[in-house]
Amino acid sequence: MHIIILGAPGAGKGTQADIISKELELPHVSSGDLFRRELEEESEIGLAAKSYMEKGLLVPDDITIRMILERLSETDCVQGCVLDGFPRNLDQARVMDEALDRLNRRIDRAIYIEVPEAELIRRLSGRWLCRVCQTPYHEVSSPPGKPGTCDRCGGALYQRPDDREETIRERLGVFFAETAPLLEHYEQQGKLIRVNGNLGIDEVAGEIVSSLRAQRSYG
Repeated sequence: MHIIILGAPGAGKGTQADIISKELELPHVSSGDLFRRELEEESEIGLAAKSYMEKGLLVPDDITIRMILERLSETDCVQGCVLDGFPRNLDQARVMDEALDRLNRRIDRAIYIEVPEAELIRRLSGRWLCRVCQTPYHEVSSPPGKPGTCDRCGGALYQRPDDREETIRERLGVFFAETAPLLEHYEQQGKLIRVNGNLGIDEVAGEIVSSLRAQRSYG
């Protein structure tokens, strides 16, 4: 199965994708993790993305798409994977659909984790990132061992301007505007599953895994 995890910033996509990949024994393909790997290896893609990531900007579509498609071509993804952080918009989704079709593969399910806006604001306003490797932290749920310092590489932590409360609402507005066509795209294909992301982590994961196992059995 090829599964996409969708949700607003702060919805818990990465956490759920990790749980699902273990439950279904599929590789977890995270765009954020891939970019960090490319940066560490100083690959062509990593160097191209570095200037954007250091400024807290989204990496352009062409770089992101190239990186994702290279990862999907690797042996462990032949039987499927759990995609986290990609696609972000309808254009990316269409490019991926076309690429998978050429490989006689397809997206089987798109999981949309729905969380109320007020809760997203609470979650996002406490988030910090490593300036060097972009590893995320949260003041409440996942603080670093040493305040202001990345556990992974020792880099300084910073808060992006768009993770400050005064700008989060605008950020979410942009996300929902871009995501609405994406959700419609997968809904029209009969692939969209909506889950309540305001429940506990285990409850959300249970709903997702049950739906996916049913799809695997009867799809």
